[in-house]
Amino acid sequence: MATKTANRIAVTGNAGVAQAMRQIRPDVVAAYPITPQSDVVEEFSTFVAEGTVPTEFLPVESEHSALSACVGASAAGARVMTATSSQGLAYMWEVLYIAAGNRCPIVMINVNRALSAPINIHCDHSDSMGTLHSGWIQLYCKNAQEGYDSTIMAVRIAEHPDIQLPVMVCYDGFIVSHGITSLEMVDDEEVASFIGTRKPPYSLLDAEHPISMGNLAFTDYYMEVKRQQAEAMRHAPRVIQEVQEEFGKLTGRHYGMFETYRLDDADFVLVALNSTASTSEIVVDELRGKGVKAGILRPRVMRPFPWQEIAQALSRASAVAVLDRAQSPGGNGGPLAIEVRSALYELERRPRMINGIYGLGGRDILMSDIRSVYDRLQKLAEGRGPSEFEFYLGVRGD
Repeated sequence: MATKTANRIAVTGNAGVAQAMRQIRPDVVAAYPITPQSDVVEEFSTFVAEGTVPTEFLPVESEHSALSACVGASAAGARVMTATSSQGLAYMWEVLYIAAGNRCPIVMINVNRALSAPINIHCDHSDSMGTLHSGWIQLYCKNAQEGYDSTIMAVRIAEHPDIQLPVMVCYDGFIVSHGITSLEMVDDEEVASFIGTRKPPYSLLDAEHPISMGNLAFTDYYMEVKRQQAEAMRHAPRVIQEVQEEFGKLTGRHYGMFETYRLDDADFVLVALNSTASTSEIVVDELRGKGVKAGILRPRVMRPFPWQEIAQALSRASAVAVLDRAQSPGGNGGPLAIEVRSALYELERRPRMINGIYGLGGRDILMSDIRSVYDRLQKLAEGRGPSEFEFYLGVRGD
């Protein structure tokens, strides 16, 4: 059940997230334009220019500068947001670790786009997957509604006293960012009440209680700081689920660490992120109509990765195919497959598993491609192949 004050609009994913940012009313937004993220901050900047929000908007000269400004503002006690994609996220690489290591609860919108080279402006997950070990919480969204909702929840998660870590909200470039869809907004006052005001434990501008940040730490202190950072991430599953439960009571939209579709009795399971998992539901329904017990598991949270819960959810399957919209050249599978395979290791009875690399640079994944994956799984369960663990889906000449 939605809130009485909710209203439904037709909007692109980027515009929906910009509306969430308007309702959050961050103190500071620093950003640099990059396709397909640009119109998130472009639209938000109009709210600033019109005086709708009191945000200090910083149009900086690069993504490195954008996140650097966010770190400084967050350390001073401000509520801070930014947005980027692809090479922009890569350009932030150094500062990603600084933001997490300094426990700055920044919320970043990352509209997933392929990394160069060659130059490509379309969707894959190479950008955010490259930052898995940077110390950021990562939420993945299948559509505009989830992007809007997750942006609001991300503020609560990041600023929770037990967390104080930055959060990245990811959704598919062009597929979600530029596609117009129906989105149900929460009333402005309800969003304000839900997120509250930031209460930073420390501030660089508090002259009565001076602190220093970004210090040089030698061997006697560095490891303890990183251990505390890891401990905060261990608290994150509990906090994420608490925030999601409260948001569900407010809106009637309930989220978990992952989402399943017809999984309970599934023999053949596809694991995929974002919009692909949503599209694959059509194929699952077709196969169910033919007596094939197909199902889907879609992780919503990649960091912290809910490995125990995912392993349990997949434990009864005969065969699992993990689809990665990113490569890990030289690794034993794509980034998502590596996580899932590691999770399954602890099971006494493990399902057979394969890994499909698909959709790089925005290449379409067709219903026929999804059907072929389930066909592979049935053959795998029957001992008829395939022999290779990693395969490419929809690539010419394969």
